[in-house]
Amino acid sequence: MYVFITILIVIAAILLTLLVLVQNSKGGGLAAGFSSGNQVMGAPRTADFLEKATWTLIAIIVFFSVAAAGFTKGSQVAAEQQSAIQVDEAPAAQPAAELPAEAE
Repeated sequence: MYVFITILIVIAAILLTLLVLVQNSKGGGLAAGFSSGNQVMGAPRTADFLEKATWTLIAIIVFFSVAAAGFTKGSQVAAEQQSAIQVDEAPAAQPAAELPAEAE
């Protein structure tokens, strides 16, 4: 599940990068081409949509990051419990038998 959430975070980050590049900046940006008055999605509507999409993707990335951290912590606790069980079930160490000294 952790790998799946990580993949979703990467996809959302790529989409967020593309949205930021498309937004209208002081230099015009890629959204400047949509500023003609006869289009349904004019510049003001495009800017509103891009801003809402940006904030939505940021919220998605934060949510999935917290979820991934929860899955990571849960798997660490499970691994610690499993190792504790294995230590408890392990037989007591037997003292090593004394080996005869080698004669030269």
